[in-house]
Amino acid sequence: MRSIDIHTHVLPPELPRWGHGFLRLEPIDECRARLVREDGAVFREIESNCWDPSRRLSECDEAGVGVQVLSTVPVMFSYHARGEQARDVARFLNDHVAELCRRHPRRFAGLGTLPMQAPDLAVRELDRCVQELGLAGVQIGSHVNRWNLSEPAVFPVFERAASLGAAIFVHPWDMMGQERMQKYWLPWLVGMPAEVSLAICSVIFGGVLEKLPSLRIAFAHGGGSFPGTLGRIEHGFEARPDLVAVDNRKPPSAYLNRIYVDSLVHSRRALQLVLATFGHERVAIGSDYPFPLGEKFPGSLIASMSLAPEVVDRLRAGTALEWLGRSASDYDI
Repeated sequence: MRSIDIHTHVLPPELPRWGHGFLRLEPIDECRARLVREDGAVFREIESNCWDPSRRLSECDEAGVGVQVLSTVPVMFSYHARGEQARDVARFLNDHVAELCRRHPRRFAGLGTLPMQAPDLAVRELDRCVQELGLAGVQIGSHVNRWNLSEPAVFPVFERAASLGAAIFVHPWDMMGQERMQKYWLPWLVGMPAEVSLAICSVIFGGVLEKLPSLRIAFAHGGGSFPGTLGRIEHGFEARPDLVAVDNRKPPSAYLNRIYVDSLVHSRRALQLVLATFGHERVAIGSDYPFPLGEKFPGSLIASMSLAPEVVDRLRAGTALEWLGRSASDYDI
């Protein structure tokens, strides 16, 4: 069985000049380009597998990946912009993802992006993503500027996703504490796992999962630091309900079977903890393709472990299909 990779990123080969505060894409040669900030600083250098579907599919075949779930690079969320401007950016990116899925319907599934800082516009774009473009759902950030995912302003997006049967993928971005993490790539090494845990705690403590029992929500990077700190989180809920249980009286452990996560944790010990925390029915392969902190051969960590064949099958495709709301017959797996 070929796998489904739920955590991959894609960009169009060209980006419009949207103006102040937006990245631009500058080609280096046929195989490389730079994402450049407004002040000329290079945010990231990317290769053609970020925009070229033929190279992408070739590398999928080499790695035994049957399907990639495509989502934009989180720096493109554009939550800093005015709502209408962010909506226009989202529409451009979502049209591109949808076109790739139309051209390769059995190899790609798509997630849109939303102008989350303007929830009314976000709900309309979510409708368009699912009902017009045929995308499986959307990717959102671990927070929306000053709003955590427990913020009532964000709830209508979750509510509409649940009613549409749309999958949500939460990805860390704009990591907390960056002013103290200027060296050693610490925002990616320390900040990202903390951001994911913040997002999970927010949807639990904020009552999002309690109010929306049908919501299918997945979190990147194996749930970040949440599995390793769940004991502390649960104890804090029990010890200080006056501070923690103010919006939801149920403990975090009540929702572990409601949360999906990817397998991108880079060590067998960490993956064992993720499986023990959420259960293999809630874990799917995710690689962060095509970026350097990802897993070069998606599923290789899973393959290195002594797991039962039915568990491996679930990790490789079953969980992803359930989260996406799709059937195995829809794809080449």
